[in-house]
Amino acid sequence: MPGPGEVLVRVRAAGVNPTDWIHRATGLILGEPPFVLGWELSGVVEAVGLGVTIHRPGDEVFGMLKYPYGNGAHAEYAVSAARHLVRKPAGIDHVRAAAVPLAALTAWQALVDTAGLRRGQRVLVHAAAGGVGHLAVQIAKARGAYVVGTASAPKRDFVRGLGADEVVDYTAADFAEVVRDVDVVLDAVGGEYGPRSLRTLRRGGVLVSIVNHVRDLDVDRYGVRAEEMLVETDHASMKRVAALVEAGRLRVAIDSVFPLADAARAHERGETGRVTGKVVLTV
Repeated sequence: MPGPGEVLVRVRAAGVNPTDWIHRATGLILGEPPFVLGWELSGVVEAVGLGVTIHRPGDEVFGMLKYPYGNGAHAEYAVSAARHLVRKPAGIDHVRAAAVPLAALTAWQALVDTAGLRRGQRVLVHAAAGGVGHLAVQIAKARGAYVVGTASAPKRDFVRGLGADEVVDYTAADFAEVVRDVDVVLDAVGGEYGPRSLRTLRRGGVLVSIVNHVRDLDVDRYGVRAEEMLVETDHASMKRVAALVEAGRLRVAIDSVFPLADAARAHERGETGRVTGKVVLTV
């Protein structure tokens, strides 16, 4: 049962993200198994704990459990702090709602909270067809930015359909040679993408990495800054994300859906690196 300030949610669907298969394979922050994976969900409130006023039993909700130590969305029921969840927009089903929270909060916190993205600025989004990337393109456009995305040629039309102003096929051209004068780079790839991205930034720009250490980057040479970001559960930002979804300005793409019993197949799909949008488990 939920404790004070918590709710018990009957999970209808849960998103699958790189952090899930990385934790499964390495333990990462959670340590040795057993543990239940999953940080984002959509479902129905079954019970509320002492002091909860914003949700009632029967409410349809979605959101992200506390990251990284609130895992447990890949199950029939999950307990969450009440304010980590918000009302599910009526216009989307549980599958699409479950695919939004972690990726959208990551994109929002990287672009808005960390980089301070403003109208008219230029943004470079790497892996623009991926889980975080395809939502980041839409959030940046909703903020009035000019967006350049990197993606392979088969995904060009998909990324343009999200609103990207330019798409660079990273298999055919070096983005660091063809992209210039951007204010913000969102790096969801890692490796050499971070150092190479510095060359695309104008002075005073910012690189936000969600996958890689940036402390050794030569930011002084380029007059920029680099930030390494870990997504946080945030009620206020989750409400802003929900409002964009409700207004039709943020649409999640579903790559594939698997029943909870086939979670292993969902991980296998994610690990191919060829996912467009999000992988979701249904419960």
